[in-house]
Amino acid sequence: MDNKSYVSLEQRVYLACGTSFDTGNLLLDKRLRASMKRYTTTGWGLCPEHQKLFDDGFVALVECDPERSGSRADGRLKPEQAYRTGRVAHLRRTAFAQVFNVPIAAEQACIFVEPGVLDQLQAMVAPAAD
Repeated sequence: MDNKSYVSLEQRVYLACGTSFDTGNLLLDKRLRASMKRYTTTGWGLCPEHQKLFDDGFVALVECDPERSGSRADGRLKPEQAYRTGRVAHLRRTAFAQVFNVPIAAEQACIFVEPGVLDQLQAMVAPAAD
């Protein structure tokens, strides 16, 4: 049985973890043909919680396994190629500029990093006094 309809609920895939989330938007086939499934993925994005962090000046550092991820000649990794380990850290953009010597675009919400980078950042943080 084909469960297609002329309406669909929009979903996006979260850049950091690769899971889908609802956007709250309704998609409509202009020709009113039963061409869409219940959910339609329209692209990459941020869930509301992480969108707020981005709006507050944070960038997500997403740990990826380079051996399991795809690769390109220029060394950049596309979101669909990234094999995420599940570790994510959020760093203020001002701190990112001080720690890394890599430029980051203002609209860039996430950076893919190799294993060990998040451990090095954690080691830079002073332990809390009891």
